[in-house]
This record gives sequence, C-alpha cells and structure tokens, in this order.
Amino acid sequence: MSGHGETFTMTARASGPLSGTAEVPGDKSISHRAMILGALAVGETRVTGLLEGQDVLDTARAMQAFGATVTRHGPGAWSVLGVGTGGFAEPADVIDCGNSGTGVRLIIGAMATTPITATFTGDASLRKRPMGRVTDPLALFGARAYGRAGGRLPMTVVGAADPVPVRYRLPVASAQVKSAVLLAGLNAPGETVLIEPEATRDHSERMLAGFGARLSVEDGPEGRIIALAGQPELVAQSVAVPRDPSSAAFPVAAALIVPGSDVLVPGVSQNPTRNGLVATLVEMGADIALENPREEGGEPVADLRVRASALRGIEVPPARAASMIDEYPVLSAIAALAEGPTVMRGVKELRVKESDRIDAMARGLEANGVRIEEGEDWFIVHGCGPDGVPGGATVASRLDHRIAMAFLVLGLAAKAPVTVDDGSPIATSFPVFEPLMTGLGADIARGAA
Repeated sequence: MSGHGETFTMTARASGPLSGTAEVPGDKSISHRAMILGALAVGETRVTGLLEGQDVLDTARAMQAFGATVTRHGPGAWSVLGVGTGGFAEPADVIDCGNSGTGVRLIIGAMATTPITATFTGDASLRKRPMGRVTDPLALFGARAYGRAGGRLPMTVVGAADPVPVRYRLPVASAQVKSAVLLAGLNAPGETVLIEPEATRDHSERMLAGFGARLSVEDGPEGRIIALAGQPELVAQSVAVPRDPSSAAFPVAAALIVPGSDVLVPGVSQNPTRNGLVATLVEMGADIALENPREEGGEPVADLRVRASALRGIEVPPARAASMIDEYPVLSAIAALAEGPTVMRGVKELRVKESDRIDAMARGLEANGVRIEEGEDWFIVHGCGPDGVPGGATVASRLDHRIAMAFLVLGLAAKAPVTVDDGSPIATSFPVFEPLMTGLGADIARGAA
C-alpha cells in the first residue's frame, strides 16, 4: 500500500500533438494557508478555487480537529468558521497529515504558541522527513517537541503556555520554516522578527496582511526582514485561490516536448517567488507567451500559451532555486529532451522532499537511457535531444507525486513507453492530472506497458 489508497501503475507513450486548454487545480501552497488562517480568524472565511487534493483535505480535517468549522459548499468552494488567534482547542486524536510536509509544518507552527498538546503523524513518506528544521525555531517560543530519532514523525508537540517573541534567521531557504515561525508569532506578545537571507515564496506574508496581521517586509544587508506584531485579531476574508504553477508545470512541459503542440494554461500564478521555471524554460528556448496578466486573490496571474519548442541545455542560476524548487523533477525530464547539458546547482533542498528527488530523478532517468551526474546539492542532465530518449523503463515513484508526473511527461516524447510503478500519490496535489492530460491528447493510461 502507498498510503494514498490502492497502488496502480501508469504508462505514458509517445503522443501526437497536444492541444486545448489545461485548467489546472488551485495553488496548493495558498490552499493550505487559506484553511489555516481561516481557522485562526474571527468570522467565516470563504474560499473559492481551493485545491481538493488529499494534502489540502488533510489540512482541512486538521483544522476541524483544532476546533474550526470547515464546510464544503461545492467544487473548490469552502468556508472556514475560525476560532481566533490563540483559540485552537486540544485535538481529541492524533492528527494525520498524510503526505503533506507543508501541511504538518504549518499546522505545528500555528499551534506551537497555544497551551495545548497535539500528536502528528503521516504516511510512510512523511514519517521519513525531518521536522527539526521547524521544531528547533519553535522551541525558541517555548514549544516542546518529542518525536522519533532525527526529529521525525510521529511527534507530539506541547505548545508554549507563556510564549515569547523571537528573532530568527533562517538557516535554509524554506518557505515552510518561515511560515511556521510567522504562524507561531501570531500568538506571541510583542514583535517576532524573521530574517530570510534568500527570498522564498511569500504567500504567507501576503495572506497574513490580507487577514489583518500587522506585518512589515524590508530588504536589508542581511536579506529580507519580516516583522510581525503578535496577538492581532485576524478578520475572516474571501480568498480566491489562483491556479498552481507547480501543477501547471506538467502540461506546460508536455506541450514543449511533444512536436506540434499548442496548449493554453489559464490563470496561473505569476508570483515572482514562484515563477522561476518559466524564466528557465524561456532561457532554454521555450515558446511561452504570458497573456492577459491580471490580479486574482491578491496574487498576479496570467494565461500561459505554450507551443512545442526546440530546447537547449543551460546552467540554471542557483539563486533561482527557491522560486522553482518543486519544479526541478519535471525540469529534469524536459532537460533529457534538450540539446546539451542542463546544470542545476544549489538544490540540496530536493534531498528532503517527499523523496530524495535528486536520487529519484537520477535513477529513473538513467533507467530510461539518459546520462546523469549528481552531487549533494547539484545535478546535471545530459540531454539526448528531442528524439533521443530511449525510454522503456519502469520507474519507482517513491510515494512522490511530482516524481510520478515527471516521468509520465517524459514518456510522452520518449522512443519507448515509460511506466511508473505507482500513480496513486498524484492525488495528493493534482487529482485531475490523468483526465486533464488525456483531454489534451496525451497517451497516458493506467497499467504497465
């Protein structure tokens, strides 16, 4: 069992031109935060366009366990009746966060400065992921965490009875750690200051301000300095969730590598802390046009018009890693079909995602005839050219949705079919991946080749 239900293989085969409109789901990062901040606000928050993947549904259930009232009104339409800052109740049972590293880390942050105790667990993949990067700074507020060796789930967190504000410098570029600290700071008196040497996705800052938190962001010699005044009264909001750029990456990638393709991906977030992949693909020679730029739900969005392109390998600037960290698996698949090497550095964060994504992509690409070099925080894909990937292998998805989808995209342009051993993790972030892709003309089906 995968932890996502019954396992099933999926296979992708070389396809004819892809065409049509790919309406990808709502942004996962924003969906998580809408649920959590809605639960911490006073009044009823209304959310439209919510991603109804398993990760977000697990967060919604967790908010109910902490005392919020969460109601689904229709596809993507939800409401959260919040309990107010510091109002979380002690859960009656263990909180199961499934596969979601974002969900569990943000939830732990949100409860860490409330005098309650909660125990967290997750699926086999999540139980391998380190939580110390979050619990260490939360200990500065006065919270205590008791987990397995290496700071892993299952873990019991005892919230601080008398929290104190903190000043914390992020040791790694992680939006999850940043967000956990900011959420903890909400219920600490005084001002919590967070220093971010390298900018990461800023959805938490945007949404906190939208809910009424007193927050300032300045650039200084140390990096971005985020100051949050504690114990505000957050006010319920209406949140329109833009479409997820990490999910959009898969139909975008497929359109680029399948000859003759022309695909429109509407309403995709163009938040500057999330759009590194598009910049990278354009540098590789991709024909991507941003149409109808606008703002939705406080986030910049645009429609992406993507046409098949001849791509060349490049060296991706390490400073761009934080803005596209979740897109490196599918970028690796695209790079396999480009001319020349694509060099990716400063990506050690990939080692501690749902799987070790550098190792997962390296082993899967090698099995499909692509030459790879790798180190602890770097990865080079030696492109085979548009018609040069042999394919023909079955790849281990490792309980990782993005690994599974990346190799299914690769199979659409490889010489022989590419199979993933388990497609069930895809439901955590992109539950409509299969019908959306086949609707564009992709030859993706359940079962082995």
